[in-house]
Amino acid sequence: MKTLVIVTHPDIENSAVNKRWIRELHKFPDKYVVHQLYKVYPDEKIDVLAEQRLVEQYDKIVFQFPYYWFNCPPLLKKWFDEVLTHGWAYGSKSGYRVSGKKIALAISLGVDEHEYRREERYKYTLAELTRPFELTFEYVKADYRPFFAYYGMEFNTSEEWIERSVPLYLDFLDAL
Repeated sequence: MKTLVIVTHPDIENSAVNKRWIRELHKFPDKYVVHQLYKVYPDEKIDVLAEQRLVEQYDKIVFQFPYYWFNCPPLLKKWFDEVLTHGWAYGSKSGYRVSGKKIALAISLGVDEHEYRREERYKYTLAELTRPFELTFEYVKADYRPFFAYYGMEFNTSEEWIERSVPLYLDFLDAL
């Protein structure tokens, strides 16, 4: 079955790695469906029912986004707030429509990986900082999987560095 990749990047045209990942995913339409929230909803008015119907069609869903201000882009947070509704995603009469679906994050980060350690600048690991995502998906009974992270995009946007990420990302997706 195909994997739904929900991309949330507020400036995808000027992206380095996220744009490259999308281009690669489009080469495999039999494996991946790319859904770009900022392109579908430039006015940020989410069609909740359409999004819920889309999610229901897939057993594997990846949320791809750049990580900044220690969080996801605002449209993705809004998507979680509006799409994962009581009565659909959770609640005693919901049927837990996301239950059992494999859910993962694919994150691009500006700084180097070593900076996300207790003794370093940001004091917390990325696993600790992404715990709200983990808890969200556990709450709706999804099968939350380990994330994919590609670091160093602020200081290393060379074509070689970006290309190095592509097979790593595809391997991650295929292993879900």
